[in-house]
Amino acid sequence: MAPERRGADRDETVEAFHEAVNMTAGRLDKWLATDESKSVGQSDGGESVGHASGRRIVELLHTKEADLTDDDLAHMRKVVGYVHRHVEQRPDGDVTETRWRYSLMNWGHDPVK
Repeated sequence: MAPERRGADRDETVEAFHEAVNMTAGRLDKWLATDESKSVGQSDGGESVGHASGRRIVELLHTKEADLTDDDLAHMRKVVGYVHRHVEQRPDGDVTETRWRYSLMNWGHDPVK
């Protein structure tokens, strides 16, 4: 892939990530410490996938764009995909205290924000 295309892909990924993740690192970190955060998501008995992703998102939000690795960019694309898919599944009614919202918040997106 040509370097200029790689740069464009990188920029698009970073932009899409910051559009999908609408929680600050501090807010997300505080959220991840709550019982509600730990109560949702798929897991094999340990930490859920979304909760682990949230911890990684906090790290990514603290990382300078120039220091992002290919692994970081791959996780950013995963986050964007998850948020976009999950937002489309919004349940009817007030979602303030729903597992749907809590799951999205683990991925850095608060749908009521």
